[in-house]
Amino acid sequence: MPSHQEPRPRHGARDRDTAPPRGRVPGPAPRPAPRRTGGPQRPGGPRGGTKLRLGSPRPRLRLVGFGLTLVMLAFVVRLLQVQAVDAEAYAAKAEKSRYLSVRLAAERGEITDRAGIALATSVDAYDITADPKMFTPEESKVRDAPEQAAALLSPILKVPAPDLVKKLRTPKSRYTVLARRQTPQVWNQIKDLRSVFAEKAREEKPKGGPGVSVLAGVFQEPSSRRVYPNGELAAGILGYVNASGRGGGGLESMLDKQLAGQDGEITYAQSGGRRVPTAGGTRETPAVPGSDIELTIDRDIQWAAQKAISDQVAKSRADRGYVVVQDTRTGEILAMANAPGFDPGDLSRADPAGLGNAALQDAYEPGSTAKVISMAAVLEEGAATPDTHVVVPNRLHRGDRLFKDDIDHPTWYLTLNGVLAKSSNIGTILATGQLGKTQPQANRVLHTYLRKFGLGSPTGLRYPGETPGILAPPSKWSTSQQYTIPFGQGLSLNAVQAASVYSTVANGGVRIDPTLVRGTKGPDGRFTAAPAPGKTRVVSERTATTLAKMLESVVGDEEGTGTKARIPGYRVAGKTGTANRVDPELGRYRGYTSSFAGFAPSDKPRITVYCAIQNPTRGSYFGGQICGPIYQKVMAFALKTLQVPPTGAEPAGLPVTFDPGD
Repeated sequence: MPSHQEPRPRHGARDRDTAPPRGRVPGPAPRPAPRRTGGPQRPGGPRGGTKLRLGSPRPRLRLVGFGLTLVMLAFVVRLLQVQAVDAEAYAAKAEKSRYLSVRLAAERGEITDRAGIALATSVDAYDITADPKMFTPEESKVRDAPEQAAALLSPILKVPAPDLVKKLRTPKSRYTVLARRQTPQVWNQIKDLRSVFAEKAREEKPKGGPGVSVLAGVFQEPSSRRVYPNGELAAGILGYVNASGRGGGGLESMLDKQLAGQDGEITYAQSGGRRVPTAGGTRETPAVPGSDIELTIDRDIQWAAQKAISDQVAKSRADRGYVVVQDTRTGEILAMANAPGFDPGDLSRADPAGLGNAALQDAYEPGSTAKVISMAAVLEEGAATPDTHVVVPNRLHRGDRLFKDDIDHPTWYLTLNGVLAKSSNIGTILATGQLGKTQPQANRVLHTYLRKFGLGSPTGLRYPGETPGILAPPSKWSTSQQYTIPFGQGLSLNAVQAASVYSTVANGGVRIDPTLVRGTKGPDGRFTAAPAPGKTRVVSERTATTLAKMLESVVGDEEGTGTKARIPGYRVAGKTGTANRVDPELGRYRGYTSSFAGFAPSDKPRITVYCAIQNPTRGSYFGGQICGPIYQKVMAFALKTLQVPPTGAEPAGLPVTFDPGD
């Protein structure tokens, strides 16, 4: 039977006996797919086409879980090893490599004179440090490493070897300071020595040597060192810096906060005593430099004053002496010299008793230089005038004492001006007795003026250890004090107070608080002037002018006691003083205080100079004889330095004596 073509099935339809496609040679019939047994077939079985069947995930999950368990177990074992089994070993390693914080010393500010010339400054230096851990037998491989290192360092650092050994034998510490503020030369010596021993250690290592330099644990840190370029000049004012780098006396101590600045800090990783780089880097807080202090002192005038007083103290074989130079118009102290002095840069040779500023710290009885206060009270109260006649006997009985002048004399017929010119104690007692109807009343009036001139009170400088002097209230004056205080015995003051008395007269009767500091210059370079000093009217300008003329008679008149203070071409006002001195050790009078005070030009004052010498034992002890020449030298130099011209006016020429027959 002829074959015929069957109709083509629709897309997706299947027959069990499907004919081969048209145009292809028929091949063997496909093998039927095996049937599943044990259950119904899933949809999409043989009839839906063949698909890839995935295996079960459970074996793979078990494998991954097992691997993670092994990793965690390894971490746990390692953690137990670090924290329990090998804890000490790892702690030791951490100790050798850790962060270290080191202080960064601030640069101390300069102290300069009024022209900006350095009187105290700082230069580069090094703190010599060590890592005590590196001197242990385990680290240094040497049993007596601290002793060997100390023997090498002691002569260089000038520190006793036992002290160095003690510092190096602190193994629980990784940092100790062996010596502070050493010069670069000292560090260079140590560095050279360390290099020599390092080379020696490298050579000995192959032969069984330690292989470590005995000085490997010695290091340096940048610091600064205080220096005083002018040596002893103005040492009493400046003071000094102690071993810890802080002010130990004088202005260095008084102004330490401003001068010191603020220290910084640097934190870095170190290993074996050496800085090593880390991911965290270095943390640093910069140091803030201290402020510079500008003083009122003139270096040249200070030099002249210091030389003059030092020469005379040595010549007179005195205990000590001081000179104060003050600008009468501003109260600024231009010089404050002490003798003997000291070198603040080398305290090893200084006498500990002489490290202060005696011009402010010594309290002593001024003697006749204080008579100017008594005369000011008499003139201001209208009790007398410069021409008032005063009959001065050789002896005067008052209270329980018999008073006399420095020399025996017949009865003197003096004016009040003459009493001051010849420095008569008896004449001063008689004059001040006119201040009240009774002696107690006169005492109270005089006490008021003594206080107004600044006696018994601080000068205002706030200087460390300054004495305000001793001035008892008049109700406590003894019988003798009622008559000795008018001529300068029975009370005490310091040299700056004494100078201030004469500056007050020179300034027309207005007292200006003395000053030592002109201002400060901060780290930003900005200058800040010091506060203006206080001013107090003490006596009228008329009284001050009259006193200046009377003080001229002391120097200018041939009968005056201060002729050695004359300066050619200038009108000079001044007063001598020779007082009994209380020995501070014996507590009784022994020796003398010699002094001279004055200002120039007397008719147009600009400068005050005060000089005092304690206990001169060779030659004259009179103030006019040994302090008058000092006044003359220092005043002449100061007038020239400040370019103060003579006024050219003639002196007043007030009378000193009177004719009793008139």
